[in-house]
Amino acid sequence: MTTEYSGSGDPQRSIELLWGLQERGKRGPKPRLTVEQIVQEAIALADAEGLGALSMRRVADALKVAPMSLYTYVPSKAELIDVMLDRAYGELPPSEDVSGGWRARLERIARENWALYHRHPWMLHIAKSRPVMGPNLIARYEHELRAVDGIGLTDVEMDSVVSLVAGHVEGAARRSVEAAQAERHTGMSDEQWWAAHAPLLEKVLDPQRYPTAARVGSAAGAEYGAATHPAHAFEFGLQRVLDGLEVFIQARTRDKR
Repeated sequence: MTTEYSGSGDPQRSIELLWGLQERGKRGPKPRLTVEQIVQEAIALADAEGLGALSMRRVADALKVAPMSLYTYVPSKAELIDVMLDRAYGELPPSEDVSGGWRARLERIARENWALYHRHPWMLHIAKSRPVMGPNLIARYEHELRAVDGIGLTDVEMDSVVSLVAGHVEGAARRSVEAAQAERHTGMSDEQWWAAHAPLLEKVLDPQRYPTAARVGSAAGAEYGAATHPAHAFEFGLQRVLDGLEVFIQARTRDKR
């Protein structure tokens, strides 16, 4: 599994690309390409084949240009990934009010991000501890913070709440994407894989030695048709996160009375 790191390129060049600050001379022939064309082709490649397939050469081949010509627009793969990530975040809705209170707003945001990760699974293979602050990433942060603005939390608590929800969504989406990829790579669904291995497992698993694991595992397997069910894990976990936040927010409100 390929892991890339946001912010690993030249931060100045990434910021220029993200915010459209790069300046081109007015003289000379019209540029054959645009940064946006390059980024969209790179996203299409990563969507189709994964982040491991992404290279400047592959993008250049898709655009039918020489690889070296891309460096006129984007200095390296590192900066390209920064812009790809920000463009993907641009698919999320703009900052606007969502009816139903803070819980409904956070739930909607969680589902928006769940869907985004499934449209672009390669986003889950980018470590974002040093994010380059592009316009769409900042707009996403603004959108998420507005979901909990004015409900009695401090600014730091607001940041912690949206980070908690985002962390659950990303983890659940990663497991979901990995399950789908395993099926494509092996040609077997989870149900088929477990059906093939269940007879052997029954021979080695002693229910008397592991009574709780045997009972619960059997119940879960019968329910899911596999050891896990990523969509169920996302839904169950999201509601429990929101339940916990509700208790926390109610306590913070009481403290301020």
